[in-house]
Amino acid sequence: MTKEIVRKQDFELYFKPDCPFCLKVLNYFKDNGIIKFISYNIEDETAGYENQEKLEKVGGKIQVPCLVVDGKAMYESDDIIKYAKENLVK
Repeated sequence: MTKEIVRKQDFELYFKPDCPFCLKVLNYFKDNGIIKFISYNIEDETAGYENQEKLEKVGGKIQVPCLVVDGKAMYESDDIIKYAKENLVK
C-alpha cells in the first residue's frame, strides 16, 4: 500500500541534529516521505543564530523540535507526529 502525501498548509520545522526528539520527528517524516519542506537547523554554523531568532520570534522561545504551521508553533515531538499523521500523510 502506497502512502499519499497530502499538504494542506505550508510548514517549517526547526531542529537540532543531535536532539533525540528532533530525530524522532525527522525519522517519521523521512519514513513517510514527508521530505520536501522548509527546515532550519538552529545549530547550523552559518545560520544558526538567525534560525534561533526566527524560532524565538514565531514561538516565543527556543525549543526544538518546533513545527510551525500557518504561523503557529507546535513543540512536542509526539504532537508533531500526530499532526503529521492527521494532516500530512493519507
